[in-house]
Amino acid sequence: MKFDSIDYLKEGNNRQRQAFSILTNNQILSKLKQFDPILVGTIPINIDIENSDLDIICCFTDKLEFYNSVTQNFCKESSFTIQESQNYNTLSIVANFFVDEFRIEIFGQNILTKQQFAYRHLIAEYNLLKKYGENFRQQIIGLKRQGHKTEQAFAIALNLSGDPYMELLKFYTE
Repeated sequence: MKFDSIDYLKEGNNRQRQAFSILTNNQILSKLKQFDPILVGTIPINIDIENSDLDIICCFTDKLEFYNSVTQNFCKESSFTIQESQNYNTLSIVANFFVDEFRIEIFGQNILTKQQFAYRHLIAEYNLLKKYGENFRQQIIGLKRQGHKTEQAFAIALNLSGDPYMELLKFYTE
């Protein structure tokens, strides 16, 4: 499956089709086009729960340009926030807001989108879901409903020890 485009969402489940409409009707990805946006997270791979958000990763070369572009394009959206954070020794700019019933998170780093952890997790999780099937998918959803983050749910289901975020990267293959 290609995640470069969101066209696959048009043929997906109800929530995926809603996500496609929200992103398309509000031109969210087109407003971010210069930053190579990719939708990642749980909705693309059908392991989302009721309060799952739309996670969009971006790549910037100029932090201020990205910050200003995101602010200019989305500051009028409901509950808009934007901040810098430091994760795994990497500077990130993270914006959050709501469009209709969807919480949207835009996550930018000075790393190519397909090299960011979130994209690599998406591919690893997608491949694991294909490998282990529907019962495994339902187990992940059940663990998420119990309050576990996605990476933690996979780590529990796979009996992984250590930092779930880093351990899941071991399953990434291009």
